[in-house]
Amino acid sequence: MSKIFALSEAASIAIHSMVLIARSKDGINAVKIAEFTGFSKNHIAKVLQRLVKSDLLRSVRGPAGGFTMKKEPGELNLLDIYQAIEGPIELTDCPLSYDICNFDRCLMGNVINKLTSEFRKFLEEQTLSSYL
Repeated sequence: MSKIFALSEAASIAIHSMVLIARSKDGINAVKIAEFTGFSKNHIAKVLQRLVKSDLLRSVRGPAGGFTMKKEPGELNLLDIYQAIEGPIELTDCPLSYDICNFDRCLMGNVINKLTSEFRKFLEEQTLSSYL
């Protein structure tokens, strides 16, 4: 079955993990996140390391280690998290990225741009504190 919109597994892991980490007082490790979400522990660990490199999380190694927030939940929105994984959201005039269209107007009615703008706005308006 076809989907109009699909969120990558990495972006989904990042958003869900950040909510769990923000809820945790002392931090949480990838194993516990995997148990709660059902995602692969290895994929979670890779995604969380990208969030550490993006300066959104702190990582502590060892048996008592885990991940903690680097910023307050109210200072981070879902767009920050999404873009740390996927890169900046681009708005283009053509969904196929053509410079010149052979038609006098977009056959898609710029619906891709409208949906992308709406999705970006939604992510921007949702802070982590909204989910605590």
